[in-house]
Amino acid sequence: MSDHDEQSADRLRKELPDEVPPAPPAEPRAVKAPAADAAAEEQPERRSDPAPGLTGRQRLFKGLWPPRLTRAQLIVALLLFGLGFGLAVQVASNSDSDDALRGARQEDLVRILDELDDRTQRLEDEKQGLEKQRDELENSSDQAEEARKQTLEKERQLGVLAGTVAAQGPGITVTIEDTKGAVEADMLLDAIQELRAAGAEAIQVNGVRVVAGTYLADSDETVSVDGNKIKAPYRFQVIGKPQDLEPALNIPGGVVQTLEKEQATVTVERSSKIVVDALRAVKRPDYARSSSQ
Repeated sequence: MSDHDEQSADRLRKELPDEVPPAPPAEPRAVKAPAADAAAEEQPERRSDPAPGLTGRQRLFKGLWPPRLTRAQLIVALLLFGLGFGLAVQVASNSDSDDALRGARQEDLVRILDELDDRTQRLEDEKQGLEKQRDELENSSDQAEEARKQTLEKERQLGVLAGTVAAQGPGITVTIEDTKGAVEADMLLDAIQELRAAGAEAIQVNGVRVVAGTYLADSDETVSVDGNKIKAPYRFQVIGKPQDLEPALNIPGGVVQTLEKEQATVTVERSSKIVVDALRAVKRPDYARSSSQ
């Protein structure tokens, strides 16, 4: 170091104040972050976790099980179950009918459609006949005489339906041979109902007239019609349109197929003249009376 530098250093030492002793070290003070203070203030307000360590799915299952049902909820559940069961039965029934039609041959389907068309035509003809009677009553010069004629005609028609008068006309004869004894009353009743639906106007089974109130029952390995026991072979004499009656019995899954499954033999013969001469006695109703004045 040169003399000049030493002189400059001495001059600076004289100008500087005495050295201040260093202050004692301060006690360490914990510094809290603002976020930590906020978390500490909010901590008492938080609820303790009722199930620590469980996942959200486990807490949901724990809240739902075991179930706590009220009486109203139980009633609603039973009603919904009943409704669902009814819908399932209805769907199954419709499915069975659809399956029967899907398995039918083309000619069977055509025959079913023809039968439906014939029924529609019969209803249309009946409607036109009633409209014609109304017009005749309205336009006739002697309405009283015309009304009397129509009343007598209606009486004859009702007599045929009630079985109080004999009837004849075109129709079919159905013969059911039952050598196995498997034919029961409900099968014969199905045949009667199918014939009625196809337009049968008069039916006689083994000499017993079938009317609106006719009932069939099984009786000692035989069948009873209105209390009259009949045995195989069962012979139906039916008046109606043969073109409608015969196909109604032969539809897929119908009367003929059902009886043949029971090893019974069914024969259907068309005829231009069927006589139904079994009569029923006129029975006066015990309580019902005409309401016409």
